[in-house]
Amino acid sequence: MSAGSSTLTYPREGYGAPKNRELPPLVDVALPAGTEVFSADNHISLAEDIFYEKFPESMKDKAPRVGNERGGWVLEVGGKSVLVKEFIDVLEQYDPVPGSTTGDVPARLAALEGEGVHSELAFPNSILALFGWPDKEVRELCFRIYNEHIAGVQERSGNRIYGVGLINWWDADGARRTLAELKELGLKTFLMPLMPGKDENKNLLDYCADSMDGVWEAIEESGVPVSHHIGENPPQTPIQHNALQVGMFQAVAPFRDTFGKYVLGGILDRHPGLKIGYFEGGINWVPSAIQDAQHIAASFRHMQDTPILLDPQEYWDKHFYASFMLDPLGLSMVDRIGVDKVMWSTDFPHNESTYGYSNSSLKSMVDAVGPEAGQKIASDNARRFLGLDA
Repeated sequence: MSAGSSTLTYPREGYGAPKNRELPPLVDVALPAGTEVFSADNHISLAEDIFYEKFPESMKDKAPRVGNERGGWVLEVGGKSVLVKEFIDVLEQYDPVPGSTTGDVPARLAALEGEGVHSELAFPNSILALFGWPDKEVRELCFRIYNEHIAGVQERSGNRIYGVGLINWWDADGARRTLAELKELGLKTFLMPLMPGKDENKNLLDYCADSMDGVWEAIEESGVPVSHHIGENPPQTPIQHNALQVGMFQAVAPFRDTFGKYVLGGILDRHPGLKIGYFEGGINWVPSAIQDAQHIAASFRHMQDTPILLDPQEYWDKHFYASFMLDPLGLSMVDRIGVDKVMWSTDFPHNESTYGYSNSSLKSMVDAVGPEAGQKIASDNARRFLGLDA
């Protein structure tokens, strides 16, 4: 199977804010009959003050509050948002879209159906600010409360909105505890930060360090797949003009660090049961990352302090998946990436999402790879990643 060529064009005026977009009539995307389209990467904003409500009385003064600022749902401390202005500017563009929040499941399902999507994997938005919360007890409690809340959304949707959970990744006992709860709630994956933060001694955590093996063991034993997502990498230099565009351009290619640690840092040799998904960074980065990893592995093998057992391509084939929204370049290399490793998404309701033209995006993917491969990319692969067909 070989993907067809595609020329990607965008309207000169852009697509505009999601809150101002309109849904065109659905077109036949030429998928096999009965295909239930699954968007592997969407987002949902928390619109209820669950942390304050659920924290014990003795800790309520430490609970972040959920509030609304300029139409965007934010986290607040002392009545002030903990999010930077630029983040709120972005939230303001899409949080007003009907169905964008956890507060209205019927509107959410209607938004999916309006673009020909049956099910989704829903990542959080502003609560990612909790990743760097300095009080780790508060951080874990917030994660557990969020998991319970998003599992309720998943249940009320009839298992069409699959929520992405959050776990304790900084100590092995906490990882086991939060993973066990997550599985009991029926959640199918969790978001692992690309930047793991610091330990109790203020030292930066290293995912491939021996000290993290207990965490990886807990994840491996749970059988729950790991999800990584773009959006944590702040610009490293000042940006005076069009900071959102320049920052976003940088943010869409952040996966090499963790990929290198999984593959060249020995994580997958020590924990061969892990399954990892990369979301919203496209798929065109994959062949170049594998190629570079192969070259580096061969060039520095004589200097390694930990044996690397497999070729980088073998690690990719055994352990990894990646999602995209629009990626003609990636689809042209789908034979090298693996048609079973690629997941289509809309990224609803973000600015960079295909909201308003998702149906056309889906059709262009099927036109490029054909109906059989298109069914895998639009449905089967995401379900397999989440273990829904087990």
